[in-house]
Amino acid sequence: MNDLHAGSAPALRRLLDLLASGAATEDFADVLADARRRGAPADVLGEIDDATWQALRVHRTLRQHRRREAELTALFDTAGDLAASRDLDAVLQAIVRRARMLLGTDTAYLTLPDEAAGDTYMRVTDGSVSVLFQTLRLSLGDGLGGLVAQSARPYATPDYRSDDRFHHTDVIDAGVVDEGLVAIIGVPLLLGGRVIGVLFAADRSPRAFSPDEVALLCTLAAHAAIALDTAKALADTRAALAELNSANELIRAHSAAVQRAQRGHDRLTDLVLRGAEVPDVAAAVAALLGGGIAVLDAEGEPLAGRAAAPGAGPAEAAAASRAEGRAVRHGGAWVCAVLAGQEQLGTLVLRGRPDLDDADRRLFERAGVVTALLLLLRRSVAETENRVRGELLADLLTAPDRDPAGLTARGRRLGIDLGRPHLVLVAEPGRGGAGGGAGAGAGAVRSRLAGAAGRYLFGARGISAEHGEAVVLLVPDGGGGGAGDGTAADVGASREPGASREAGAPLGAATAGRAAAGDVAQRAAEQAAERLARLAGFPVTVGAGRPAAGPVALATAYAEGLRCVRALRVLGRDGEGASAGSLGFLGVLLGDGHDVSGFVAATLGPLLDYDARRGTELVRTLRAYFDCGGSLTRAKDELHVHVNTVVQRLDRVEVLLGGDWNGPERSLELQLALRLQLLSGA
Repeated sequence: MNDLHAGSAPALRRLLDLLASGAATEDFADVLADARRRGAPADVLGEIDDATWQALRVHRTLRQHRRREAELTALFDTAGDLAASRDLDAVLQAIVRRARMLLGTDTAYLTLPDEAAGDTYMRVTDGSVSVLFQTLRLSLGDGLGGLVAQSARPYATPDYRSDDRFHHTDVIDAGVVDEGLVAIIGVPLLLGGRVIGVLFAADRSPRAFSPDEVALLCTLAAHAAIALDTAKALADTRAALAELNSANELIRAHSAAVQRAQRGHDRLTDLVLRGAEVPDVAAAVAALLGGGIAVLDAEGEPLAGRAAAPGAGPAEAAAASRAEGRAVRHGGAWVCAVLAGQEQLGTLVLRGRPDLDDADRRLFERAGVVTALLLLLRRSVAETENRVRGELLADLLTAPDRDPAGLTARGRRLGIDLGRPHLVLVAEPGRGGAGGGAGAGAGAVRSRLAGAAGRYLFGARGISAEHGEAVVLLVPDGGGGGAGDGTAADVGASREPGASREAGAPLGAATAGRAAAGDVAQRAAEQAAERLARLAGFPVTVGAGRPAAGPVALATAYAEGLRCVRALRVLGRDGEGASAGSLGFLGVLLGDGHDVSGFVAATLGPLLDYDARRGTELVRTLRAYFDCGGSLTRAKDELHVHVNTVVQRLDRVEVLLGGDWNGPERSLELQLALRLQLLSGA
């Protein structure tokens, strides 16, 4: 026995060395072959053969252990990737690469479904060399992957091209051929019993995959499913956090807007309670909204702030705001109608804020409400005061000589100095407009005109009242006061400090008319007719008496203004304004006091001045021309001059008086002025 062991000892040591070095399986068979070549006895060869078989069992076990160790290491590394990495592509790439390495295949790849396109696409590949294969898109249910996805079970084929267990398509087969794949194994990525993808390993030569390899690939597929689920959960979490952050931002912005709106409401309320004016509200709103505010009256005239450029008024936007009941955008500005019920009292215009959030827009609209409240309050006060003053005016026109001192005292208590010169304007609805008719309709129209007169004088120191069939306005004359003192020359154009205006400036710049320069009564009548018509909505005829002071003189001026209104109607000039001085010789007949010298000066003034400066005889020549019936020959005999001299003088008359001097109406005035000049001895 000892001899037996001694003879096999070298062979046993060699087998142990092969086990220790991890030699190939073929090397173990060489040990028995060497013993046979040396002529070892049969019993020794039998012992070596048994030892070789045992060594091969140990070698196979060690190889399985090493492979299992490598698989576990790969799985642990994959788990570490899942725990540490937030990059889904990197994790999937590592899983596919390890599947290829552990199974020892030529390629490995992973496909995922595209729910939007309704097919499956290659998400990750490793070891692939074909662009066609890498960009394959598989219809659901096609190919080996379709079989795996439908059955939720692993499938392997040693030769893909000849396997008829699944549906072949030209597109898939072309990609497989281009890559050169033969043996393929696919396992599902399962998540809650649902297939969310397929993991593949493939060789370019025929091969059978063992159950251990299938199990290993299934484990890697489970890791891939976890990675996809984790990535989805992370994306959902990030989306939820983003939505939460957005919600927090909205809440903070809303809270800030509410606080700003509360401060704005408190500020506006405080202004109203302190009796602030419209400019104060405009300044406060401009500070709160960070823009420029303009407040316009119902006619588009500025009450506060900077008015729009000519032609760029927000009238259309104001109409839209009135219709919608809220602020509207107009170009780069915001416009809000200032409403009292259905009546538009004015307009707010906000510039410098192209965009307004809901809170700022509501604050802007609330400013419109506050502005309407202030305008209504001022109008109510003005109307109340005007009613009291209107009673004074009615007594003044009805019985001025009954108690002149008492009337003057009453006026002084109401802030009206009747001892100061005033203009009396008499306004009647034009016959061609809403003023036609009589009875209740005429009374309603006259009431509208009275309301327009109140708005016309709003903020000025004038008074108005209905009297007879007309509305009478009493306005301080501008001849004795400066600009901005509420006189007839600047009613509506200037206001007392702190006063606001509702209907705009009733009297603006001087209007071209037939009145002589400086005729305040004529300018006041013309401008009053224009502005009252705009406020009332129908034509208004206005007559102005000459400036007067004292109850009796004012009543006389009223009578003169009334005669002017009647004359305008007779002349077919409804809707115009005029004073006695602007009506030519009719003014002399209608005016109280019959100002002959004023009529002569107004009619012949340019000729008289020219004769006085140059020593000429234009007035005498004109008188001779008219006395001779317009005959140049007879006129030259009357004047004892050459006919050319008469022609030259008449040409000069035309230059000084205008081309219509010889027309029927103008020539009548000139002849009347020439006769009155002779009669007066001037």
